[in-house]
Amino acid sequence: MASLAIPPAETAARYPEWQYLDLMRQIWEQGSERTDRTGVGTRSICGAMLRFDLAGGAMPLLTTKRVYWKTATREMLWFLTGETNIRPLVLQGVKIWNEWPHARYVREMGEDISLEDFVQRIADDEEFAARWGDLGPVYGKQWVDWPTYRYRADGLYEKGPGINQVAEVVESLRSNPGSRRHIIEGWNVAELDRMALPPCHKTYQFHVAGAKGKERLNCLLYQRSCDVALGLPFNLWSAALLQRMIAQQTDLEPGELVWMGGDVHLYLNHEHLITEQLRREPQGRPTLEITRRPETIFDYTIEDFVVHDYTPHPPISAPVAV
Repeated sequence: MASLAIPPAETAARYPEWQYLDLMRQIWEQGSERTDRTGVGTRSICGAMLRFDLAGGAMPLLTTKRVYWKTATREMLWFLTGETNIRPLVLQGVKIWNEWPHARYVREMGEDISLEDFVQRIADDEEFAARWGDLGPVYGKQWVDWPTYRYRADGLYEKGPGINQVAEVVESLRSNPGSRRHIIEGWNVAELDRMALPPCHKTYQFHVAGAKGKERLNCLLYQRSCDVALGLPFNLWSAALLQRMIAQQTDLEPGELVWMGGDVHLYLNHEHLITEQLRREPQGRPTLEITRRPETIFDYTIEDFVVHDYTPHPPISAPVAV
């Protein structure tokens, strides 16, 4: 595969997407080949960082292939509801999570049902969806209803009220912006074995910087495991979207998104995607407009978001490793 040409400094500065492309090239050319949970195999490196300035409505929305930002936005809004069943996503045409419950159904029931037929049944049959569409206590459950337990007088424990981490971060940013505890955490060790997939984008930390009256909200996302070809384009958009929503709710300007990855990898069966995408160059500077400020962080709808000047290259499809 031909190496990605290094762009001139002024071009790289104009298109922060070059960071992503260079990371993709580095992994594919220098990463260690490893076996993995899915059995597909990856090339992987340990540790990576990308930085994006969100000033002026800028967003890390890739242009070297079309990224379906509305799909990623619907997923983020679903997270914020605390919902863990795929049915609300299915009814909106969002396919991100379909493979995991389908694989569980086939494994447990032994029925050779196609993914398409399974998803249609989720949409048509609410009772079937309740039984087979749930993913366990994944992202949204931990974000807005982290479980707590109380010690009773009889020596037993009982479930206490859940913790809404998102609401608490919004409030702490308003009341104590200099705190170093503005964190949303998804890695609940006690519940990992009940999740269809343990959280990949696991820890969000927010940071307020700048002179009084010109404060900017920065966000650092740590991702323990990252599928760079399929997952990272969605993860970057979603993190920046959450950052923009929280900034609006706390009267702060959007600052820098800092993304950090742990096991950062490309799947071996994505070679065609990688080869094609590295032949392309970024084009355009898409921006996000949030057209309304709802009462709370939990009241946004898909209609509140408009992307301007997005003229990407065509999409590149590839299989999801489950």
